Amino acid sequence: MRIFLGLLMAAVVLAGCGGPSSPPPLHLSGEHSGGARPVDVRFPSFGDTKPHPWSGRGPGSYAVHGIDVSRWQPPIDWHAARRAGVSFAFIKATEGVEELDPRFAEHWEGAGRAGIPRAAYHYYYFCAPAAEQARWFIRNVPRRAGGLPHVLDMEWNPFSPTCRVRPDGAKVREAAQTFLDILEAHYGQRPIVYTTIDFWQDTGIGRLSRTRFWLRSVAAHPGERYPGAQWDFWQYTGTGLVPGVPGKVDINVFHGPEPAWANYGR
Repeated sequence: MRIFLGLLMAAVVLAGCGGPSSPPPLHLSGEHSGGARPVDVRFPSFGDTKPHPWSGRGPGSYAVHGIDVSRWQPPIDWHAARRAGVSFAFIKATEGVEELDPRFAEHWEGAGRAGIPRAAYHYYYFCAPAAEQARWFIRNVPRRAGGLPHVLDMEWNPFSPTCRVRPDGAKVREAAQTFLDILEAHYGQRPIVYTTIDFWQDTGIGRLSRTRFWLRSVAAHPGERYPGAQWDFWQYTGTGLVPGVPGKVDINVFHGPEPAWANYGR
């Protein structure tokens, strides 16, 4: 018993040495994504507070839908969301080199318990080195087999209180390449890049090789706003209404049939 108590006290002392500026990595539980990916509701129909009158091929023509969430979504009933047709979730984890989304652990574990395939995303900060941002993401996002590829969110932020710089396209692509390479080496999957119409046009981010894209376009099909782009996910609204999710939420579709979804990213 004395030996046990001594070891326990030593562990407590060691655990206290990290300091507030060096939090331990999160070890989060939840769904193991190595098995089949559920699609409980094909071609779901969600609400929207500002619906777009889609013509031609709109989001309703895609079988697999999902959401992306962050601190702005309060506690979610993930089981209800899955029953309504949410087949995947992108969850904000980190930003820059020191910000961890305060609801990341809650959303991550909740989606996992409901059996919803999920990935984390990093919001890029243009005033910090890409390698440092990649290491911050790795420190806070667990590694697990068979899950969805994680996401690098690159877009302009004209409202940032600390960083409004807009590097040229070459520097943006170089930074993205560094971040993607580091995450691929760690997680064993090439991350997805999320971006917007203006960022795509300004930086040529679409020229990155071996890169999957998740594109935002809330008033037209990506084929119209991103001519010639190869994309895997489309964020078609930021004002969606999904059972189980309080308030408005971003909704996305997977660009492919259900059989392709079963093996996506593997």
